[in-house]
Amino acid sequence: MEPLPELYSIFQGEVAAVTDYGAFIKIPGCRKQGLVHRTHLSSCRVDAPSDIVDVGDKVWVKLIGKEMKDDKLKLSLSMKVVHQGTGKDLDPNNVSLDQDERKKRTFRDYTSQKITLEAVLNTVCKKCGCKGHFAKECFMQPGGTKYSLIPEEEEEEGAAAGREGDKKISQAEESSKKRKK
Repeated sequence: MEPLPELYSIFQGEVAAVTDYGAFIKIPGCRKQGLVHRTHLSSCRVDAPSDIVDVGDKVWVKLIGKEMKDDKLKLSLSMKVVHQGTGKDLDPNNVSLDQDERKKRTFRDYTSQKITLEAVLNTVCKKCGCKGHFAKECFMQPGGTKYSLIPEEEEEEGAAAGREGDKKISQAEESSKKRKK
């Protein structure tokens, strides 16, 4: 086994090949090559790696990852965290690399989960007396229609029986209003 550089070590290598997705760099002291992906060529956006490097160029790189895939060791390199003139490490604590790694993470899909806003659901409007909103968000016009939250499916089944009783009460209220006029 050939001696490979330590993880996060900086060395100068020679560009062996340039592709659409990055550049392969020869690692000094061994026959292995590492890939500098186009996102790690520069701190600016790179559309064509051939605009940044050419075959045979000497560049400073930092070894940022080692991965075994299909019994082959794949080495990831970065040029954007190394000063190309002096070889000085521009990211000694690997903060930039951690941020790049966090950007790549996939996030869970929460769209299928039901969201309930308990704090708002349990409120009662001081203006109209309906549940589910605050007085400053009330749409009720003086003498107009009252708006409240649409009941959940579970609540609808239980409230269906109660609605029949409410209809009788509302009819009685209407008839009493007519009598008063």
